[in-house]
Amino acid sequence: MPMLARADLESLLRARKLDRTLTSTLPSVDPLDELAVASTGITALDARLGGGFPRGQLSELVGPRSSGRTSVLLRMIAAATARGELVALVDALDRLDVASAAAAGIDLNRLLWIRGHVVVNPGLCRDLNQRAIEQAVKALTLVFQAGNFGLVAFDVAEAPADAVRRLPFTTWLRLQRMIEGRQTVGVLVGTEPMARSSAGLTLKFGIRPPSRLERSGEDSGFGIRSGIRFRGRLFDGLDVEACVVRARARWQEQDDVRMPVSTACA
Repeated sequence: MPMLARADLESLLRARKLDRTLTSTLPSVDPLDELAVASTGITALDARLGGGFPRGQLSELVGPRSSGRTSVLLRMIAAATARGELVALVDALDRLDVASAAAAGIDLNRLLWIRGHVVVNPGLCRDLNQRAIEQAVKALTLVFQAGNFGLVAFDVAEAPADAVRRLPFTTWLRLQRMIEGRQTVGVLVGTEPMARSSAGLTLKFGIRPPSRLERSGEDSGFGIRSGIRFRGRLFDGLDVEACVVRARARWQEQDDVRMPVSTACA
């Protein structure tokens, strides 16, 4: 009798697509299937991620300032618009530089830019930041509900950490459920992981320490200091390192997966 009851319960859960928890491992995906993964436009990163970022999942790009997270995000948006997809960017702090976006190859005609405003130094009125973040989340919810977007990014990288942490965990759980099974790639950009178990893939970025040869510039005429490349006195780009913090798909079962990523100055 208990076995029969369990079978009936599992059948009902499968019928409602509730048979998989947020902490369970997802089935493997075909790296060549554009309906399953979306290329980031960075060959080395795609190769280590099994083709790119998974569709129908909420993923994260996290890291401190100048860690390469924004450069990777712009490359992802450029790759998506080059495929003819529509992209939405919920820019909580209104930090997007349009000139840099165009230089990165983004087709601005395919980009929906939702500009927010967060008071970085609100003084005694700390609730201003909280309301601004909540408004940005509402905008993100509306974009997910609208559908038809290949990539939706939520950038709160420079927002006060306490304002982001106050968001209830159910926020990310609800957003994940909204895009599950769709062709949309959801990306959260911040200084630290936000979605916790709701995240399908979390990449953490940081400056890659240069080798002795790189610091001396003997290998190619470039000087590198703390992962920052210079050609003479001119800034040439960043050498960053991406680390897989969390990956629920079976093609990424290794622990502590790290990969070098280079960004170029436009």
